[in-house]
Amino acid sequence: MNKIPVYFMPGLAASSSIFERIDLPKETFEIHLLEWFMPEKQESLQSYAKRMSEKVTHDNAVLIGVSFGGILVQEMAQFLNLRKLIIVSSVKSNVELPRRMKIAKTTKAYKLLPTGLLQDVEKLVKYAFGDVMKQKLKLYEQFLHMRNKEYLDWAIEQVICWDRVKIDPNVIHIHGDADEVFPVKNIKKYINVKGGTHIMILNRFRWFNQHLPKIILEEAK
Repeated sequence: MNKIPVYFMPGLAASSSIFERIDLPKETFEIHLLEWFMPEKQESLQSYAKRMSEKVTHDNAVLIGVSFGGILVQEMAQFLNLRKLIIVSSVKSNVELPRRMKIAKTTKAYKLLPTGLLQDVEKLVKYAFGDVMKQKLKLYEQFLHMRNKEYLDWAIEQVICWDRVKIDPNVIHIHGDADEVFPVKNIKKYINVKGGTHIMILNRFRWFNQHLPKIILEEAK
C-alpha cells in the first residue's frame, strides 16, 4: 500500500519543530515538514503560496496548516491536487478574523508593531512575561524561528489584510474553544477541541495523534 503523504505548515514565524510530537501511524502516513522562507520584497500572499506549493512534491497529498500557516495552505491549494486540506487554530476567510484585526486593517495600526523586538527572543520574553517564563523560552524559540523583521512585517500584514471572503467548503477546520488569537465566537463549522488554546498543536498533541488519522481517512460527505 502506498503511504499517504501529509505535509505540515507551521504558524507565523514558527519552525516545523512544533510538530515533533505529532505521531501518525507509519504504515499508513508519511510526514513531510514545510518551513518558512523569506518573501521577496512586497511579495503577494498568492505568489508566496505558489512558491511554497512547489515544495509539495506528491500528488494527492494532505496539507495541514497551523494559524497563519492555515491561511497560507488555503492559498497553496489552488496550485495543488490535494487529498485533504486541514487548518488548525486558523481562519477560513477574513470574515472570521477578530474585530481587533479588522480595526488594525482599517487604521493600518499593524504597521506600528515593534517587530524588531522579536529578533531578541529572550528580551521579548522577559519584557512580556518576566523571569518566571524563562523556562518556557525553548517553546517561544520554536515559535520565533523566523525572527527577521522583514519577514515578520510581511507576515503580519498578510494575516490582517487577507482578502479571502468566500470560504472553501473543502477545508476541514480544527479549532480550540479557548483560542485567544482567533476567538471561537467568530468561527463557523469546525471540529472543536475542548479547552484547546492557540498553541494546542504543542500542548494537545495527543488529541491530534488520536484523531488526525481518522479525519484524514474519512471519506468526504
